[in-house]
Amino acid sequence: MTLRIYGNRQLKTLPGKETRPTSGRVREAVFNIWQGTIAGCRWLDLCAGTGSMGAEALCRGASFVVGIEQSSQACAIIQQNWQQVAGTEQKFQVLRGDVIQQLKSLSGRQFDRIYLDPPYASGVYQPALDAIAHYQLLAVGGEIAVEHSSQGWTPPEIPPWEICRQKVYGHTALTFYTTVADGEIE
Repeated sequence: MTLRIYGNRQLKTLPGKETRPTSGRVREAVFNIWQGTIAGCRWLDLCAGTGSMGAEALCRGASFVVGIEQSSQACAIIQQNWQQVAGTEQKFQVLRGDVIQQLKSLSGRQFDRIYLDPPYASGVYQPALDAIAHYQLLAVGGEIAVEHSSQGWTPPEIPPWEICRQKVYGHTALTFYTTVADGEIE
C-alpha cells in the first residue's frame, strides 16, 4: 500500500492488516482543524501504526514527536519513516510496548497535541484517556484527537477535559478533547 503525506512524501507501510493507517481524508481533516498549531508543538502519537500522523506533524514543524506502538515490526517502520522526514535532526522518539505502560513512562512530560488511534474494537480507549489524565500528559491549552468508529463508541467524560468538537468521516469519527481552565474551554 502506498501512503503519502504532506509534501508528497511517500511512507513505508506494513504488509497485511496488522496496522490500519489513518485515511488521507481523516489525516487531512485533523491537520486542517489544528492548522497553525503544529509548528513548534510537542506531539504524542498513540497506537502509532505506520507513524503517518507523527510523520505529518514532523513535516509541519512539530518540535518533538513521541510515538507508542506495540508491534516491533511497526516500530521499525515508524523509525524509518520519521527518520526520512526529520533528516539528521533527532526530533522524535519511538517507544515499543503496551500503550498504558508506556504512558506511565512519560509521566512528567507534556504534549500540546495527542493523537489516539487504537484498533477500533480494542478496550484501549478508556484506559489510555484515563492514563493521559492521570499522568497529566496534556499541556494546558492542548488537545487530544481520538479516532474511533462512527458506530458504537460513546466518548467518555474525562475531567479535567471537555469535548470541544466531534467530526464524522464515513465509518471513522474524531472526538477532540481540550483542557479546561477556570471553567472555560481553552
